[in-house]
Amino acid sequence: MAMRQTPLTCSGHTRPVVDLAFSGITPYGYFLISACKDGKPMLRQGDTGDWIGTFLGHKGAVWGATLNTDATKAATAAADFTAKVWDAVSGDEVLTLAHKHIVKTVTFTQDSNCLLTAGNDKLLRIYDLSNPEAAPLEIAGHTSAIKKALWCNNDKQILSAADDKTIRLWDRSSMEEVKTLTFDTSVSSMEYVADGEILVITYGKTIAFYNALSLDLIKTVEAPAPINSASLHPEKDFFVAGGEDFKLYKFDYSTKEELESYKGHFGPVHCVRFSPDGELYASGSEDGTLRLWQTAVGKTYGLWKCVLPEDLGAENSEQMYTLAPEIKA
Repeated sequence: MAMRQTPLTCSGHTRPVVDLAFSGITPYGYFLISACKDGKPMLRQGDTGDWIGTFLGHKGAVWGATLNTDATKAATAAADFTAKVWDAVSGDEVLTLAHKHIVKTVTFTQDSNCLLTAGNDKLLRIYDLSNPEAAPLEIAGHTSAIKKALWCNNDKQILSAADDKTIRLWDRSSMEEVKTLTFDTSVSSMEYVADGEILVITYGKTIAFYNALSLDLIKTVEAPAPINSASLHPEKDFFVAGGEDFKLYKFDYSTKEELESYKGHFGPVHCVRFSPDGELYASGSEDGTLRLWQTAVGKTYGLWKCVLPEDLGAENSEQMYTLAPEIKA
């Protein structure tokens, strides 16, 4: 009997949601931050989507947002030519880092001591957060705006994706380019999976998996529509992707077979990420909402409650678990 996927809808944003990120698992659960063109990044409880707070201070669209591993710090990248660091517990702004152009991406080192930023001025910047007055280290090389920059290889290297149709691997200590991948079209997203050193990228209708250290291709999968974002499950059993046709797709990682597709958003999907425990994935859309989707439909988890078939009346027997059709978290 087929299970019906019922996503949790997280409303509150007033413009398209363009980026999202999960924290690691903390003693208080895990957390989710969203970046939105409304300029007001939001923090939520990761497993339920419950709103915790909004970080107020940017004067333009927020293009990137991230949490450190233990969810004590947040960082945001915005169109007001700044990146900001926040206390994710109190919501207070800790630092404003001025840039010369729109900032698109921010990411902490594992120890939370450094912040990597990049954006439309084509430079990678590394800020020492213990000495924020010091000028950042700058790495040049891209010839167009940088969309995403990530630490990899235990923070010894950096991966960056830009509108110049390249992904580049950089050595942190020498600040030199190690290797470049060139594509026929601009890369739309990039995810780094530390366990196994896998790089997940999307361009056009293609989802591609690379070894993050060598940049050797592992496999590619073609989706039915242009894809804006993809995420690999922590156990690497499957991956999800979303894009221009408003749908979320789930594929088997080993066989590349499409397993499921769901339509829940009312606009293109801009970002999708698995939770750190792999129990759900979150999507952010042009429609201004985030939605949380169960990895194993019908399992009791978060706000989802499993109901066994014998507990249901005959008229309800096709629905295996209960949840109001439109949960507003």
